[in-house]
Amino acid sequence: MTRKLTRTAPALALAIVAASFATATLAQQPTTPKGGVALASEPGKAVAARAVEVSAMVIGIDNKATWGEDGKLQLLPPGKDAVTIVDIGTDPANPKIVASLPLMNSIFGPPTNLGITPNGQLALVANSVDWVADGANWKSVPDNKLYVIDLTTSPPALIDTVAVGKQPSGMSINRAGNLALIANRADNSISVLSIQGKQVRLVDTVVIGEHVAHVVFTPDGKRALAGKFPGHKAALLEVDGLKVTYTKRDLAVGLWPYNLDVTPDGRLALSADNGNNGGSDGHVDTVSVIDLEAR
Repeated sequence: MTRKLTRTAPALALAIVAASFATATLAQQPTTPKGGVALASEPGKAVAARAVEVSAMVIGIDNKATWGEDGKLQLLPPGKDAVTIVDIGTDPANPKIVASLPLMNSIFGPPTNLGITPNGQLALVANSVDWVADGANWKSVPDNKLYVIDLTTSPPALIDTVAVGKQPSGMSINRAGNLALIANRADNSISVLSIQGKQVRLVDTVVIGEHVAHVVFTPDGKRALAGKFPGHKAALLEVDGLKVTYTKRDLAVGLWPYNLDVTPDGRLALSADNGNNGGSDGHVDTVSVIDLEAR
């Protein structure tokens, strides 16, 4: 059963960064005096490095797209994007940037193209589009890169780049932390990725046959929903270990579903529906409420 909630008040939202929050263990540099002897945390016990439980935030920053004084979108040359790791737990009132990696990222293609594994060890960041010259200007084309960032090192570092589908966008990591799904907008598919320790690998591709913007696991990890953007539906997926199957069962939602989420108890799913042919203007966008317990 699906219900729709409609927002009637107009609104304007300009997204310039994508962000994901999670609790992570960030390794800190050793505290060592000039003599090269590590300080001891207890008498007789030398400590070369220490790890502190903190909350980390991962931010994908797109510096290629901006808006001019006339309100028009401007596409700038690439080379200044970053994926930034911020410590927001050690001193919440004074967040600290612990790493800024020179990795291309985009506001085009997500809604939520990045995530952190539940154990806080890895950040996964999909680069949805590449940037190519178009005469004197620039334009976006689908990319297929997934960055794997180790959050346990000091500073956090890129350890792998995995090829996935074209224009990887909405991403979801299950609660067990051993499986990730990515909606590939230009491939009409879902990439299935195994996570074992710090190794992330593509194990399967599920054909949806229609443009999908986002995908999200249910809390028990046994199902997932994918937003069929131009089809105005949520596709149901069954998950059994590393096997993900599209059941061909779809649920009607509002116009142009762009983002999805599931309540922590797994009873309801919500889809954020852009309306207006996919370009939200605040007038015809809705939120659809899906009863996941209905049979």
